[in-house]
Amino acid sequence: MYRNNTKVVTIGDRKIGGGNPILIQSMTNTKTEDIAATVNQILRLEEAGCEIVRCTVPNEEAAKAIAGIKSQIHIPLVADIHFDYRMAIMAMENGADKIRINPGNIGSTDKIRAVVDCARERNIPIRVGVNSGSLEKNIIEKYGHVTAEGIVESALDKVRIIEDMGYDNLVVSIKSSDVLLCARAHELIAKECIYPLHVGITESGTVFSGNIKSAVGLGIILNQGIGDTIRVSLTGDPVEEIKSAKIILRTLGLRQSGIEIVSCPTCGRTQIDLIDLANKVENLASSYDYNIKLAVMGCIVNGPGEAKEADLGVAGGIGEGILIKKGEVIKKVPESELLSCLKEELDNWSE
Repeated sequence: MYRNNTKVVTIGDRKIGGGNPILIQSMTNTKTEDIAATVNQILRLEEAGCEIVRCTVPNEEAAKAIAGIKSQIHIPLVADIHFDYRMAIMAMENGADKIRINPGNIGSTDKIRAVVDCARERNIPIRVGVNSGSLEKNIIEKYGHVTAEGIVESALDKVRIIEDMGYDNLVVSIKSSDVLLCARAHELIAKECIYPLHVGITESGTVFSGNIKSAVGLGIILNQGIGDTIRVSLTGDPVEEIKSAKIILRTLGLRQSGIEIVSCPTCGRTQIDLIDLANKVENLASSYDYNIKLAVMGCIVNGPGEAKEADLGVAGGIGEGILIKKGEVIKKVPESELLSCLKEELDNWSE
């Protein structure tokens, strides 16, 4: 079911599905029971633009920590549960806004029902998550190997288990580290599933390779109208996931907020340290939520022309730089003052 037609699900004070904006998620990599460290990381994620955050809950100490974490953050908190159904119940009792489970590894029907009953009492959404690496033996045997069809069948089987218990406050997630397999699985499930889909390429890799795989996979999926929340899964600082997700959504025209940076790839005409300047401009721009385009050019000769379609731009020459606004040069300054002049312009920007 494509995103405009999926069921609306409320997570804390946020709504997903039914054409609501696609929300950006991440997951902490701290020990959840270390409340101070976990809160500190979540606050950094919030500042970067994270809208839903997930914490692992592998033990009782982590489950009880949910309450302390919740009281200090400002976005919905999801408890990630594996194997022990008691941790799901305890996390909900301590204020989790959503839980993520795979009913296949929770255990008996009675254990699943206990989780569902607790969720129903509190109207807490359940995210049913299935990864390609966790497919049941019978499904792999049926299809011969891991397939998109098998992933979808497994996920829908898990959804039906919970539906048969009379609960439909659900979100579905199917993930694979195989980009094209993952894309195909989402194409299939979107035709059969009424619930919001959380989308991501799991175990995609480092900040470098994972960004490329995630951009390709999420680009394919999101551009078909599929997906209600996303996570860019990277081996690195979770804040990098948020930065990447924002760029992916903006590139696809699914987000309008945030400054878009365009910069030239450098050539023999470049007479400043453009790579360093572009990185500094990107870091500076991340603090502003303007819907504008900002160009960073290395050639003072062609810079104004190349930056004419940008709202703001900087270009460098020998020891100096120029500030460009709406295609017009508005200021020439020493190279050392270029970044501070740009910051001043952004501080006083009026859209």
